[in-house]
Amino acid sequence: MYDRLTKKDVFLDLSIDNDGFDFSASVADALVQAKTELTVLNETIDSVRKLKPDCDSLDYILAASSGALCGVIDIFLVGKPSDSPVGNITDQWFSNRTMDFAKLCHPKHKSFDSPESALQFLERRFKVPYDQTGLGDAGKAVFNLNAKNHHFKSLAHNPSLFGLFFSILDQFTNSSHFVSNGQLIALQQADEGWELKGNNVTSKLFCGFVNWVGHLISDVSGSQSSAHSGNRGMGIPSPLWTWFNDMIAIKSKLGLSASEAEQAINELALNIFQQGYDTRFQTAQAIPVLLNELLVRLIYSIRRLLQYFAETPKAERSFKLMWEKCEPFSNATVKRVLTVAHGTFCLVDVGDAVGRAFVSGAGSFNAVEFVLRINVIGVGRFAISLYGETERAVSYSSAKRESDFASREIVIIENYIDGLKLLSAKYDDTLLLTFVDDFQKSDAYLNAFGKSAALAELRNVPSNKILKNKSEIDRYFRGK
Repeated sequence: MYDRLTKKDVFLDLSIDNDGFDFSASVADALVQAKTELTVLNETIDSVRKLKPDCDSLDYILAASSGALCGVIDIFLVGKPSDSPVGNITDQWFSNRTMDFAKLCHPKHKSFDSPESALQFLERRFKVPYDQTGLGDAGKAVFNLNAKNHHFKSLAHNPSLFGLFFSILDQFTNSSHFVSNGQLIALQQADEGWELKGNNVTSKLFCGFVNWVGHLISDVSGSQSSAHSGNRGMGIPSPLWTWFNDMIAIKSKLGLSASEAEQAINELALNIFQQGYDTRFQTAQAIPVLLNELLVRLIYSIRRLLQYFAETPKAERSFKLMWEKCEPFSNATVKRVLTVAHGTFCLVDVGDAVGRAFVSGAGSFNAVEFVLRINVIGVGRFAISLYGETERAVSYSSAKRESDFASREIVIIENYIDGLKLLSAKYDDTLLLTFVDDFQKSDAYLNAFGKSAALAELRNVPSNKILKNKSEIDRYFRGK
């Protein structure tokens, strides 16, 4: 044994318990254990590297170009509801899907020759008690209900879980719930001929859910009367803007009054809905955002694919390695370029919306024009990217400390492995390590000191530092 470790010394663990001694069986076992620990440390460092994006200037240029191009598409092809070439396409798509749904629901799967006939069938098929329009009923006089706003004011027409809740409630209680002027209004006995089908609560709940879905689909492309007149009609409201209706309803149920800000935003949402900002138009807004997303991911994959074939010898190529190099989904690099692309898109879109808001307001800011023009889907997608960047930055800062520590540990482990390999080459491990058995025999431990001294000599320990007998060991551990 020896009294002190130098920089290049290597030692194997010796533990003592009540039953005896436990020593590493061989240098080979210690070598395997050290290599395993080295693998774990390298994995720690690799996991940290994955949190840091590896973008070059061309990546950023291409991402910004994609965002700018899609922003221009949004400005000129999406625009606002009254002037939207892409919106016309999505309107027609929803109209066709409504006709397909009507055919699916018809007992004989009848094909409908026009949206008007399909809507007429669906309105009869999925009748609900909360479909007051203000035409010839008390709603117009009580809370200014009309054909242009009743889909927005009626809580059961919301395409959300909150809308489903009020739809079931209204169908069970034969009532209608509306939000108007910052107040929740309930209309009792809304339809004298109404009856929810079903023999028990479960079947009634199922019928109520089916009625809600069917009625929303019948309203998504406007009403029967609007289809007959050739107008676009009032679809169902966007779930993003009906949230303020929901907030007012919740506060009303809790006995709280809506704030002036909530009423103002709710009035703004109603205003843009009456100008055609519904689910169909919001779908049109999602198209350039989705195009930007796909374009950036495609460019990223193509660039990495070309790099892979240029840098990897033909004999070493494999689909697995190629996918790891090119996959555009789970790595920090592609997420960074997506943040740049969506940020550029929002910069172009918001700049256009602000400019048109001032032009429309003749120098003053027109909030309605701004909201009609701004792409809310794009802003939301950019916000998600920013949240992801922040989360990765925090994770990287924490993991970086672990990585730095692992890097220092790797140096120690590699030196340890080099020492073990040296020992393995110098002596027969299984013979010299038999001194463990001697330690476990109470009367033979004195003979073990000779073997431990021989082992220390083979490890190149200076002679003056070797403890050759029990007396020297006792003095060392007593501090003498």
